[in-house]
Amino acid sequence: MGCEKQKCIGQVALTFDDGPAYTTTPQVLDILEEHGVVATFFLVGQCIEAITEDILMRQIHMGCELANHSFTHGHLNRMTREEICREVEQTSAAIRRVAGVEPRFFRPPYIALNDLMYDTIELPFIKGIMADDWLPEVSPKERVRRILDNVKDGTIILLHDTEGNEGTVTALPDILAGLKQKGYQLVTLSQLFKNKGVDPKQKNYIWTHVI
Repeated sequence: MGCEKQKCIGQVALTFDDGPAYTTTPQVLDILEEHGVVATFFLVGQCIEAITEDILMRQIHMGCELANHSFTHGHLNRMTREEICREVEQTSAAIRRVAGVEPRFFRPPYIALNDLMYDTIELPFIKGIMADDWLPEVSPKERVRRILDNVKDGTIILLHDTEGNEGTVTALPDILAGLKQKGYQLVTLSQLFKNKGVDPKQKNYIWTHVI
């Protein structure tokens, strides 16, 4: 999303959790492609299977970024060091195998954290502003409002392309239109950190805004 017709007031990174989902993720990608924007997708390793491999390739071809969201989407803060390593390594391996890229970021399921996770996982931890868009009772209109009311330059936006999440698919065009109207450019997480001149590898830290 460029700013050719108006002044850019900043950059934000749109991110999605819990995919790849064989129906919902392509719907999200259709909308992103229509608006000419990119996003970063935090993938669950066990969802990377034959039926969804083409989705990863489409994400890469669109210029989107793939990141790590664990293998089983379990509570890593309740796991041993060996279990945590396996959750992260299996997912990164699946992404490398299918898409040929190395994930650079990690988002903990449920944003559940402890010191062992920080000590064990070498990838930068990412959170973001949320709209509770995993809850069916949160309307598409409310999802739009929560994002647009809390965004600022350097914000990471956290949404979900979980299978069947029609509320976010419905809300997404208005979120993108609202961000454009406010003058924001959408970039991948890697681009956001690079453009801000910020090193994402900060010890025991989880990012919501890159400033």
